[in-house]
Amino acid sequence: MIGRSSARRQALLATGLTLAFMLLVALGVSDQGWSFAAAALVIASLALGGLHLVFPHGLLFALGLANGLAIYVCLFVVIARASFPDAAEWSRSVAFLLPVLSFVLACVARRRALTAAASSEMGADLKHLPRFARWMIPTALVGAISLSLPVNRFAPEWQTFLLLVAMGAIAAITAASVGPIVRLLVDISVIMRQVGHRVMVLAVPIATYVSLFALLAVAFGCLYRTADGFSRTPIFLLMGQPGRLSFSDALHFSIVTLSTVGYGDIQPADDGIRLLAAVQMILGQLLLLFGFAEIMRSHAGEQRK
Repeated sequence: MIGRSSARRQALLATGLTLAFMLLVALGVSDQGWSFAAAALVIASLALGGLHLVFPHGLLFALGLANGLAIYVCLFVVIARASFPDAAEWSRSVAFLLPVLSFVLACVARRRALTAAASSEMGADLKHLPRFARWMIPTALVGAISLSLPVNRFAPEWQTFLLLVAMGAIAAITAASVGPIVRLLVDISVIMRQVGHRVMVLAVPIATYVSLFALLAVAFGCLYRTADGFSRTPIFLLMGQPGRLSFSDALHFSIVTLSTVGYGDIQPADDGIRLLAAVQMILGQLLLLFGFAEIMRSHAGEQRK
């Protein structure tokens, strides 16, 4: 009973996280039109649900599927916008559906053989990569041809037709290569499991580093805000103009300085503040060295075990 309840929680967690991730991707591509974003979310959600029923391999396998679908969405949007900008709106959703549908149907058709591979707990095997290249190379070739030919100069009707032809070809390639793709997804889930174990080992140094980073960021943010508050004239430039810092501005400048990103939207205009920022930069570098040393010490301790 407990095992069944745990499996149900894992399934719900996997479903929730993958759907949330796909929703984020759909919002990201909403500049292509809300109809396409909604269609991409629905298609990806149905595909994830169907594949999870075929391969109930847990959270990591579901996240691997979601990641693969997200990459597919991004590549589709880039290629479709570059090569088929005037294709009919309805054709984008249909073209997006074709490879996903062919993959799901191929998985269902070969469910018995693929389930054995998806249930494997063996480590990731690099021997599978050459077989995966048989799918990636022809798929990349279709994309390269679509991008290199002047398809975007054709009439909208031809762009619509060629978009469907290109995605139909990818759908056929995907259906023929379903085995290596599933095997790759399993390998990715195994790798993610191993990485998750290493992250748990590094939980203490990571938490220590984050805590010290937050301490320095807040402390120096308060120092910057206090110095600016006591100064008679502004000692910072905000977007190139003298201005007073709010606490959120000071905290932003502190984090940017500590991480050495250097956005340039806020700049110190006083020698004392420049010196204070230099001290924070040095402390940031020392903190980075401390974090690296702690990670290496934890890794060495794990190896001794």
